[in-house]
Amino acid sequence: MSNNLSSSKELKKNIEDIMKKKHYENFDEWVINFALNLSNIWNEKSAKNLLPLDNENFQNEENSAIVIGRGPSIKKHNQLKLLADSDYQGTIVCCDGVLSDALKSGVTPDKFHKFFVITIDPYKDIKKHYDHEIINTYGSKIKGIFTVIANPNAVERARQSGIQIHWMHSLFDYNEGVKSFNNLSALMIRAEDSLHRLPAIQTGGNVGTSSWFVAWQILKCTTIALIGINHGWEEEDSWETIISHGSMSDTRNIDKNGPSFKKLFKKIHNPDFNCNCILDPLFQFYSEALKEFISRSPEWLSTINATEGGSIFGKRIKSMKFNDFLNSFS
Repeated sequence: MSNNLSSSKELKKNIEDIMKKKHYENFDEWVINFALNLSNIWNEKSAKNLLPLDNENFQNEENSAIVIGRGPSIKKHNQLKLLADSDYQGTIVCCDGVLSDALKSGVTPDKFHKFFVITIDPYKDIKKHYDHEIINTYGSKIKGIFTVIANPNAVERARQSGIQIHWMHSLFDYNEGVKSFNNLSALMIRAEDSLHRLPAIQTGGNVGTSSWFVAWQILKCTTIALIGINHGWEEEDSWETIISHGSMSDTRNIDKNGPSFKKLFKKIHNPDFNCNCILDPLFQFYSEALKEFISRSPEWLSTINATEGGSIFGKRIKSMKFNDFLNSFS
């Protein structure tokens, strides 16, 4: 028993170390991004403006959303095509990395009028998600929600495409109190206009989880379906593909047949869809965080895993095939 406990603690520490390295080694970049964004944050809209006008009675209405991630299941089950061909009338919340693919597949704001794209990451390469001609075509009909630490070049590229910019905070050090970056940045934003306040969300460390939060905390949707939110790898994915994720290259020399590999890259069975997936340390963190958030979400919120695979299952999560969801909510 003690050996198992020791191994569990060691695994947890390894995962926490990887997450700390991934999310805090670029702290200076976050501050620089915020400083460069500040004048635009002062002059552009708060994501708070997206709250429903009848904010007090939204729980009494059926208001659904589909959160679109870029996990492997979205292509495996041809889900963008299914959505494009459907009569779905709800909200589309699109992760930035899948925006161009969604538009090319016919999931556009011309057909789905409540269309949002979310960016939380501060990295320079996020700009490429907006650097597509098709985004210029539809940008003016898309509302974008960006964290205050988003890379300014990515935000500017979205702005040039016509996307309507709305700002929010991403919570990561609010527990530090008055000295936290979250608190200080909020004070700076209110310095020019005390009424210009931004909503704040937990992110779970990734845009997929953030999009789920946006759908219920800001857009006030009462049912949220997830597609492309696998938070795990397919069994047939290559080792090279798996270690391309985040900081996983640090594990390149691990013996793939040894016990450390099996702990860091554990295989789990999804009983709802009767399939297996492999979770690297980042996905272990993402998966556990999202499932914990869902389990603690309000009773009026229903979360449906329509990804048809992956690691998101358990308490307060209903699983169904995406086509069944579309038939129910169209």
